[in-house]
Amino acid sequence: MDQNKIRNFCIIAHIDHGKSTLADRMLELTGTIEVRNMKNQILDRMDLEREKGITIKLAPVKMDYKGYQLNLIDTPGHVDFSYEVSRSLEACEGAILVVDASQGIQAQTLANVYLAIDANLTIIPVLNKIDLPAANIPKVTAEIINLLGCKEEEILKISAKTGEGVEQVLDKVIGEVPGPRGNPDASLRALIFDSYYDDYRGVVLFIRVIDGHLKKGDQIKMMATNATGIALDLGFLTPDLSSKPKLDNGQIGFIVTNLKSTRQAKVGDTVTLLDSPASTPLAGYMEVKPFVYAGFFPETNEQYELLKDAIAKLSLSDAALQFTLENSSVLGFGVRIGFLGLLHMDIVRERLEREYGLKLIITNPSTDYRVTLNNGDVLDIQSASDLPDMSRVAVIEEPWVKGEIVCPKQYLGSVLQLIVSKRGLQKSLSFVDEQLAIMNFEAPLANLLTDFYDQLKSLTSGYGSFNYDLDDYRAEDLVKLDFYVAGDRVDALSIIVHRLESESIGRITVNKLKDIIPKQLFKVSLQAAIGGKFIAREDVGAMKKDVTAHLYGGDVSRKKKLWAKQAKGKERMKRFGKVDIPAEAFTVMLKRD
Repeated sequence: MDQNKIRNFCIIAHIDHGKSTLADRMLELTGTIEVRNMKNQILDRMDLEREKGITIKLAPVKMDYKGYQLNLIDTPGHVDFSYEVSRSLEACEGAILVVDASQGIQAQTLANVYLAIDANLTIIPVLNKIDLPAANIPKVTAEIINLLGCKEEEILKISAKTGEGVEQVLDKVIGEVPGPRGNPDASLRALIFDSYYDDYRGVVLFIRVIDGHLKKGDQIKMMATNATGIALDLGFLTPDLSSKPKLDNGQIGFIVTNLKSTRQAKVGDTVTLLDSPASTPLAGYMEVKPFVYAGFFPETNEQYELLKDAIAKLSLSDAALQFTLENSSVLGFGVRIGFLGLLHMDIVRERLEREYGLKLIITNPSTDYRVTLNNGDVLDIQSASDLPDMSRVAVIEEPWVKGEIVCPKQYLGSVLQLIVSKRGLQKSLSFVDEQLAIMNFEAPLANLLTDFYDQLKSLTSGYGSFNYDLDDYRAEDLVKLDFYVAGDRVDALSIIVHRLESESIGRITVNKLKDIIPKQLFKVSLQAAIGGKFIAREDVGAMKKDVTAHLYGGDVSRKKKLWAKQAKGKERMKRFGKVDIPAEAFTVMLKRD
């Protein structure tokens, strides 16, 4: 096909600003999907995406409009999937920037704009939801002008819900987004921007052909993983898989391969032909590394094999999912899983519970730490229980992030206090307009894992949003904080914290545990300790039982005998009694105050 008749573009925005709804209207307008088959968020295939109202997996689709082939990629809006978004942008020449007319510019809007500018894309600004009563069109228009340096007449005002103005968006894509650039006569180089595993067909790759062309039956090679395979089928997404004999230079489509796992064909890798490979791969590929870890344990040991099988199947489709088997003295056998972020963790948990019928206990999420021993060895640990004896440890380094918070300026004081309370450092402060501020900061990732986002939303009356990128590892004065229940150390509760925060975290945690651990017939001690030194304690009082209730009178010595007998029994029970720890105790750090 003539390259001048192809337009590759994506839609970028903050969560819930209307990307998928705009894509729906475009599919209707171009006749790609018949009206009788239309439903809301049609490109969001998973039930979870529709329920949460967010895009989790990006979705490409080909549309034919006014003699042009329009290839659209609907990208995820959440920070956890920013690498996928960056690869999608590399597959395009243009980006439609959607901004909600009632909410204005938010953190992920900025992050995606920076990615689009880095990828040298033509940005088309679109103001969505203009039909809402809460829409503040002049204010948000001014924000977009300040951000992009564009003119007011260049900003398209639309309502993706009603379809108002969507035709002008498509016309502007055709008029302003350049056609693909690439050499049709060179060796094949195609960018993988997404992939998934199909139980019946194997690994399916979503690709953008940068140079050359690909035919059905060609033998292919992944330049980063060196995996080889066969293009069993290929074609376009409309949005279902539509087979074609060939994909030409500049086109976006799919390849059905004979590969067995997405780990063999990772997002960002370059596909080339095995017989005549390209000399250099496309730039920008990197290994996606998880940096949030949590232990997943089945409620009953009978479900352990089912959990292992379920995780193995999910990891075939999700190359970012990494797992190792784990054993806990309290929880039994389980799996420790690495995620891209907390949303990624939440999605995997819900999929395991829904699709496989599992009932899970999930331990407090943590990050990975780099530990240097006295002999010079360097360990990478994901759980506090893996930390060697502190006498052998020279340095512990923890990951820090570079963050960006967007909020109205009247909340800056509260936001700054929140960052300081998380051991963060404010780096810079700028303003989009008279009301909207952008604060750049650095903070340890571990302190942002649990409830930072909720606290930010609470302090800013819901107007604050934040985005972050992993920065580097920094050596800090970190210690292992252990928790004891009735004198027994519970490894699954252990965490790594900064020494200055250890006492307050220890006190808060044993206080929360006191509400969760059920009462026994004997007093149960809850303690927090660093090494051999106890720094916090709470007691769960014994259940009261009046052993003299059945006595109808007589000498007081009869009561004293019964009380003494009861006291002896309680002492014996304290030595031999076991405390049953409920599942909620293992997510105590996530429990709101």
